[in-house]
Order: sequence, then C-alpha cells, then structure tokens
Amino acid sequence: MAFITYFLARTDLLVFFSIYIALVIYWINGIKKSTAKMPPGPMPLPVIGNLNLMDLKRPYESLMQLSEKYGEIFTLHFGPKKMVILAGYKVIKEALVTRADDFGERATSPIFDLLFNQHGIIFNNGESWKSMRRFTLSTLRDFGMGKKSVETRIQDEVIALLESFKSHNGKPFNVHILTSSAVSNVICSIIFGKRFEYDDPMFEKLIRMLDENAKLVGTPKVMLFNYYPFLGALLGLHKKAVENIQGLKDFISKCSLNRRREFDANDITGYIDAYLLKQKQESTKTETYFNEENLLISVLDLFSAGTETTSTTIRWGILLMMKYPEIQKRVQDEIKTHIKPGQLPKVDDRKKMPYTDAVIHEIQRFGNIVPLNLSHSTPTDVYFRGYLIPKGIEVIPFLTSVLYDKTQWKTPYEFNPNHFLDENGKFVRHDAFMPFSVGRRACAGESLAKMELFVFFTGLLQAFTFHPPPGVSREDLSLKPAIGFTLVPTPYMTCAKPNH
Repeated sequence: MAFITYFLARTDLLVFFSIYIALVIYWINGIKKSTAKMPPGPMPLPVIGNLNLMDLKRPYESLMQLSEKYGEIFTLHFGPKKMVILAGYKVIKEALVTRADDFGERATSPIFDLLFNQHGIIFNNGESWKSMRRFTLSTLRDFGMGKKSVETRIQDEVIALLESFKSHNGKPFNVHILTSSAVSNVICSIIFGKRFEYDDPMFEKLIRMLDENAKLVGTPKVMLFNYYPFLGALLGLHKKAVENIQGLKDFISKCSLNRRREFDANDITGYIDAYLLKQKQESTKTETYFNEENLLISVLDLFSAGTETTSTTIRWGILLMMKYPEIQKRVQDEIKTHIKPGQLPKVDDRKKMPYTDAVIHEIQRFGNIVPLNLSHSTPTDVYFRGYLIPKGIEVIPFLTSVLYDKTQWKTPYEFNPNHFLDENGKFVRHDAFMPFSVGRRACAGESLAKMELFVFFTGLLQAFTFHPPPGVSREDLSLKPAIGFTLVPTPYMTCAKPNH
C-alpha cells in the first residue's frame, strides 16, 4: 500500500512537471512568435515594392549590392510579392543542408506554374516530386549516369563535335548551336534511346526553343508577368514562352506515343521506356503519380536541364581560353603529358590532371550559370537566425553570393584557377563551390554533368587551340553575360586551329 501511495505521488509529480515544461515551451514559443519579425530590408513603395532598386536585366548585380547593405538574410518586395533573400555561403548551406526540411519546397511562380503545372522533377512538390525524383535518379543510374558505361556516349559525341569544328577549317564560327546539340545528344540517348544528327531540322528547332526560353524567362517582361500576373496576361508577356514549351511537349508526346506502340518490357532502351514499364507496374494501384503529365514534364526537365547549363559552361570555357591563352596552353600541356595522342579523354584521367580540373571548376564558378538559383519556399513558419519566415514565402538562395563570396574566394571577380589548387599544384575541393546548388533540391544530373564537362572540355582542347577572329584582340572579348534566366556568354565567334 505504501508503495502504491509512493508511486502515485511520484506519478503526480511527473505529470505536474510535464505540464509545467509544456507550458514553459508554449510560453517561450508565444514570446518568440510575438517578437520574431521578418528579416529587414528596404522600405517598399506602393504597387512597385522595391523594384525601383532592381536592375531587372541583371537582378543578380542588384542583389549583390543589397546584400552588402542588409547582410546574409533580407526581405525584398518584387511588386506586391514578398521574398526572402539568402546571401553568402554559410547561410545558404545552413538553410539548404542543415535545415533542409524547413526550406525543402519548390516555390510556386506564375510563369513556371503555367509552363510546368507543378509536375515533373524540378517544379514539383510533395509525394509526386519525391516519386519522380526517386524514379529518375534510379533510372539515370541504370543508364550509366556517373558510371563508365555512359562515358562511351559522351566520347561518341565528342568525336562528332570535333568533326563539326574541323569542318570550319580554322575560320571564324559561332560554337553555340553545335555545343548545345552535342551535349543535348548525351541526354537524348538516355531519354529517347537515340541521338540526333546536328543538322536534323527538328532537332535544331528543339534546341532553339530551349535556348529561347532560357532567355525569355529571365527577361524583364516575363519577370513582370511573375510579379503582376493579371497585367502580364493582358499584355501577353508570357505567350512566346508558352508556345515554345508546347512545341517541346508536342515532340515529347509524339516520341512517347511511338515508344508505347513499340513497347517491349524486355527491351528498355531509354528513360521513356522505363517510365512506360513503371506505368504498367503501377496500373493496378488506386493512386499513382506515374501519369502522362508527369511523363511529359519529367522528360522536358531532363532534356532542358541536360542541355542548357552544361553546353553554356563549355561555351564559357572556350571564350575564357581565348581570353587567357596562357591558361589554355597550360591545360594543353597537361593533356599532352597524361593523354596519349589519338586517345580520347576518359573520366579517370581527371585524377591525374589537377590543373585542368581546377580550370573546369573555375569556369563553372566564374560563369555563374544560374545566378539566382531556383526559388525555394517554406512548408511551415520557420524561425531562422532570429527571424520569422512565414509559411509559403518564396526564398531565393542566391547562388551568385556563394560563388562570388569574398569570405570564401581570394579573387572572387577574377577568373583564377588557383582557387582550386593548393601550394603544391594539387586539386582542392571547396565547400563554397555549389553551381549545382545543394541539399535535397540539388541538380539531379550533377554527376553526369561533371563527366560531360571534363570529357568535352579536355577533348576540345586536345584537338584545337581557340583564337579570337582576325582583327579581334583578347582585350576586345567581353565577359559580360547576355540577359536571361541563365547567364550565357554574349555571342562570339572563334577560330578553332587544329593542334598537330
């Protein structure tokens, strides 16, 4: 009896303390909620918000200036739309890696909602996104992503690209469409199970539509459509981007229909076949995310992401080699030392070629291909670094501020391969190198892109030395990027002189 009395007394005490602790936590959270404010930022004006402070042609430059004034985390009003900007390596790593659950959603935006309807891999959320990303990563690995088996596909495309460059006989030409076609063919061989000839009219049209949209969605008029959708729709600011996406979807739909007619579960030749097989396996389920819309948008995501950023990086590489011939020569000397004449570069060669590896990494850092990253959002109210970030708000993990972070890079605004080399000339990894972003929303094709960049770039410099056209000095070459969602070089001509 005494034991029971003692036990009940102890139990009452535990209950009392549990309630007390719960009340204290509730009180602290209440204080936190009542005192926590959104991050600071400039005072918004009626209707336009802070757009008066933004250069809409080069918003990344404006954001860099604002981050100098307001710090690592600040609030901006893009018209009536409120956004939170994260600037600098440390804060972005904390948000996207350490606090991945708090910043793991993809933000919605009028233009991307219209183009992709919250399907696929990049602009999707929830269980649908998880299913698509998991399936895509698994399928890409099955088809060799990150493995030696995909290396042959890349090398075959290098051979075709070298022949195309040779056909210009050292005379000036624009590398843009050729490099886009070569890189695109690698992902096409994985998606469709085949490559395309560079002069195939349909293939050329697809590449040009992708190209145009990468520019359009970063232009001021489409940005204004995002901030003022009703007004933008009235003015038709989005129409061309929608037309291009529809053209791409029509092509993918036709390809998937042809694959469905010829489908053989014992002969899976590409991503579309693998998706059709998955659809068949899921056909008995009452609920599945493997529908036609997710197929179209997932393929579109892979096709566009697998073409645009890697080909743009290669174009930056050729331009930078013309601008800095001493760096080009040093890369070529390393190639001659470690790759036998007549042999194509292999991914394994990278381990023996620290300078070339450093140059490729520096091209990616300096090129800053996706300056604003893709926006994230918060699934719940988030308390971060003393501030309240409300549920559903758009968050920009500003990649330029990482790749040009003066606390992380010795000469952030200069092209300097030594950023990735130690005092002994050995390659060193850098935590602030995140051109593919980081965390759960990092680029799904990162390992494939790294393989492509090394094999393509090394193969091109093994075969050619790149010079400006006659009458153009290296000082005349502009490193100012063109306007667009991705930062591409201002159009240029090059002379590819064969190395003998």
